[in-house]
Amino acid sequence: MRTFYIKQKIFTLRDRYYVYDVDEQPVYEVTGKFFSIGDELTISDLNGKPLFRIKQRVMSFFGAYDVYQNDILCATIKRRATFFRPKLDVESNYGNFEIHGDFWDYDFSITKDGHTMGTIEKEWFTFGDSYKLTVTHGENETFFIAMVIAIDNCLHNEKNNN
Repeated sequence: MRTFYIKQKIFTLRDRYYVYDVDEQPVYEVTGKFFSIGDELTISDLNGKPLFRIKQRVMSFFGAYDVYQNDILCATIKRRATFFRPKLDVESNYGNFEIHGDFWDYDFSITKDGHTMGTIEKEWFTFGDSYKLTVTHGENETFFIAMVIAIDNCLHNEKNNN
């Protein structure tokens, strides 16, 4: 298992997150485009090499994001219509995942074929959104980080825009 901490930087003109390992060493940076129709964010390594790009589908009623790797669509994340607990479906080149949240939109489980592949826990008492991501061994950790960023934008940012 690998654990990462994803922390949103506040007081910036565009979305920005930093991703740290368990030793609090930075491993990835996520930056949003300054001007775009819909959210668009890029996950880069510390050398600035883009790894994934996350783009909001603007005309989606419940919220949807596309994830690109090397400008090739590799995943679509869609929010399901639910009353109490958020649920999202992920169709990807890495397989199909279901993301189930708790009542407060703070903790999530990522499952594939009925098996838990990762967990997301929202950290309390922080400036900006902060998450703890735990990924099972063998999964593409950067792709899971892209899912966390898409979830944060889909569930929390879109509530503020409606």
